[in-house]
Amino acid sequence: MTDAAKKLLKAASALPEDERLELASELIASVDGPPDGDWESAWLAELDRRVEAARDNGEPAPEWSEVRARVLSQLGR
Repeated sequence: MTDAAKKLLKAASALPEDERLELASELIASVDGPPDGDWESAWLAELDRRVEAARDNGEPAPEWSEVRARVLSQLGR
C-alpha cells in the first residue's frame, strides 16, 4: 500500500461507523463494475425459493443447516 493510501486509510478510520460503511460501499462500487440489473430480482427469487423450501420441509434449507452447524462448531457447542 502506498503512503498516500495509508494516509487515506488512517483518515477514513477516524470517521464515524456509518460514514466508514458508506465510504467502503462507494469504494467497492467503484471497482465492481456497472450494476447488474438482474441482481435484485435474482436475489428475491432465491429468497422466495428458500422460504418455500423451509415451508415444504418444516426445516430450513440444507445450506442453512450447514451454516448453523459450522457456527455452532466454532462456538464450541
